[in-house]
Amino acid sequence: METIKAYFALTKPRIIELLLVAAIPAMLQAQRGIDAVADNIWLIISTIFGGWMGAAAAHTFNMVVDYEIDQKMQRTRARPLVRSKITRRSAAIFGSVLLTVSVLWLGVLAHSWLAAFFVILTNVFYIFVYTKWLKMKNAQGVVWGGLAGCMPAMVGWAVIRDNATDGQADRWWQAIVLFLIIFFWTPPHTWALAMKYKEDYRRAGVPMLPVVASEKEVTRQITWYTVATVAVSLLIIPAASWIYLVAAVASGALFIWMAVRLQQGVARGAKVKPMRLFIYSNNYLSVLFIGLSVDAIVGWEPIGRALGMSAALF
Repeated sequence: METIKAYFALTKPRIIELLLVAAIPAMLQAQRGIDAVADNIWLIISTIFGGWMGAAAAHTFNMVVDYEIDQKMQRTRARPLVRSKITRRSAAIFGSVLLTVSVLWLGVLAHSWLAAFFVILTNVFYIFVYTKWLKMKNAQGVVWGGLAGCMPAMVGWAVIRDNATDGQADRWWQAIVLFLIIFFWTPPHTWALAMKYKEDYRRAGVPMLPVVASEKEVTRQITWYTVATVAVSLLIIPAASWIYLVAAVASGALFIWMAVRLQQGVARGAKVKPMRLFIYSNNYLSVLFIGLSVDAIVGWEPIGRALGMSAALF
């Protein structure tokens, strides 16, 4: 049982939960309405499982590559490879099996080789571009590393549209908006955490922004990326109804307020608690995407269509 738990820990299950939060609304929005959900329910479940394996593979490879760094950081010393519960070779084999099954699962069973390609691209980028290069070279590495975390939206959209028989346009612009929401959300989410654990990152030699820049600069960039996240989230409003509109505006306003409050606290020299923003950033993404999921299931007429915009866009 301990061995099973160790292998499960390699997949970083808490992070995968956030990734699935991005994939599910993409699948529901790709073909709106309760009838579409009923028709695609097994396809959605299949995609979640296949996507889970792909993300689990990326996280497993990440732990293999980051083994030495994880040994130096207090936050990561409980990871299974650091505690020698699993060998690096066994972990690499486990990750390879997960990736192979994920690709075949999505391609053969979910009938979307495009989604399978996105999974391969995610793993290659996350391991070779981000983990092995950007992470140790650039303070902005996490910004570009976040591209890997954006891919679940593309995977979910690809599966539903590759299997769609509704005769509608694929409307990939909506998937790109969901992609960009996560892209801009990643820096404030990660840097808020890194502000608390910056000595850990310094000890491991990782040039995370809070390590190499002042807190004023870090919180300034956190605020701007937060504003960008909320602004991008509003772009999909024409393709949704007032349910998503309310969720996006309310949760986004609070997100910006908390980021500004953190920045102002640092400017005043006050003792700040960046973990509050980190925790809320998780809640923000959940509220935003749950709102979009409910909106898509209910399937009310999109705001854009009601305003007379081109139906092909929505």
